[in-house]
Amino acid sequence: MNGTSQLGDFLRTRRSQLRPDEAGVPTYGERRRVPGLRREELALLAGVSASSYARLEQGHSLNASPEVLDAIARALRLDEAERLHLRDLARSATPRGRRRPAPERVTEATGQLLDALASVPAIVVGRRSDVLAWNRLGHALFAGHLDPGAPEVPAERPNMARLVFLDAHTRDLYADWAGKARAVVGNLRLVTGQYPQDAALHTLVGELSAKSEDFASMWADHRVKACTVADYEMRHPLVGSLTVIQQTLGHGPGPSVVVATTEPGSPSRAALDLLAQAIVPGAPARTDSRLSTG
Repeated sequence: MNGTSQLGDFLRTRRSQLRPDEAGVPTYGERRRVPGLRREELALLAGVSASSYARLEQGHSLNASPEVLDAIARALRLDEAERLHLRDLARSATPRGRRRPAPERVTEATGQLLDALASVPAIVVGRRSDVLAWNRLGHALFAGHLDPGAPEVPAERPNMARLVFLDAHTRDLYADWAGKARAVVGNLRLVTGQYPQDAALHTLVGELSAKSEDFASMWADHRVKACTVADYEMRHPLVGSLTVIQQTLGHGPGPSVVVATTEPGSPSRAALDLLAQAIVPGAPARTDSRLSTG
């Protein structure tokens, strides 16, 4: 999975997913072998020559300017995350754009942040979605069936992508599992564009593609999604149903902290308080003046 092949695959797939009527391209009632746009039609919409676009899609022209890439992104109707992903793929396809990723670790500052977030579920995840650390509530909410000390041993670290696709407990945890799964795949797509030289990342994608038909199908769709903020209904085996907002703190090259919050005064907040008491017997629930007592 090199940068050149990723760039070509992305362009071909997204072109095939854009119907002529969506792009405003007249077909005059002709019968088409494929539902998507032809190369020439996409090139015309982008304002570039058909030959130069074809070379880019085939991996023979790797010096497209940011302006040309943005024009192609507009023609393909890509959103902002997808436009940046296209730029990443073009950059990674050139030798100067291929950089080996640095090893990941939890810094002292991130560790302090995790301690400060003791009252909410929080986990530290690396670029490949490896769990590098978690607090007690983060472990209890996302993976209470696993050894709490697993993130401390590199060879045993849980991987959130593997859990979502290959672990029955995690699959049952999300009421809308398909939505969560698409978000995981979309984020991995973004990361592979940013780190084309990460062999472990490519191994993870290959493993999931081989073991999960759902993953393979979603991966072939070439959709990308930045995991920033999302609502999820979770069905926890200890405290039942709760809705959390999962937020990713930090989008730089280092690990990110993912926290799960609930609405004050809601049944979901009460369920999270119960979970906190369940993992620390005798611990008082957080006081909340808006929490109903009736």
